[in-house]
Amino acid sequence: MSRAVLLSGVQALDLSLSEAQVALLLDYLALLQKWNKVYNLTAVRNPAEMMTHHLLDSLTAIPPLLRQTGGQPLRLLDVGSGGGLPGVVIAITCPHIHVSCVDTVGKKAAFIQQAAATLKLPNLRGVHARVESLKAEEGGGFDVICSRAFASLVDFVSWSRPALKPGAVWMAMKGKHPTEELLALQHTATWAEVFHVEHLQVPGLEAERCIVWLRERTA
Repeated sequence: MSRAVLLSGVQALDLSLSEAQVALLLDYLALLQKWNKVYNLTAVRNPAEMMTHHLLDSLTAIPPLLRQTGGQPLRLLDVGSGGGLPGVVIAITCPHIHVSCVDTVGKKAAFIQQAAATLKLPNLRGVHARVESLKAEEGGGFDVICSRAFASLVDFVSWSRPALKPGAVWMAMKGKHPTEELLALQHTATWAEVFHVEHLQVPGLEAERCIVWLRERTA
């Protein structure tokens, strides 16, 4: 049943995934369910809801991400990743993207490391740290910094700014259009600008979703 729901969602999103990638997504969901019983990685525990609210919700961001980055190899930082959403999903569906999932909770970062080993994903790693402590690493930082229901736009871009590569972008996954957050951003983080708000439709889920794309403001 879960495989049929996943395949239907993949088709609705017009994603081209191999059988191996579909199997990895299902294996990841099973691993998340298993660890969730002990480590409380996510509040959603019903398997059917985990498929729509987590897996398909994260997959909905893949086409916009590929369009924005042109399918180029890059380094992506998933902030407040929790159980690896959307970071692990990105690592599975986009093997050309090197994904680092950062979380302040050690057991959540450990789960990402376990997922990388179990699913054999060399392009995935878990980082136990506060995002504010991350600096631009070797190679000049990250090309994309993303988050999913992590924090306000102001906090997200302010905390993660030191890790952003020059000319890179932020990808904030939100529910309904965050009007108040956008207004706060204009008044507080004047060095950041929104260049696109992209509305999403999650297969099998009647709820508002969008991506807010941001970049550093040029002088």
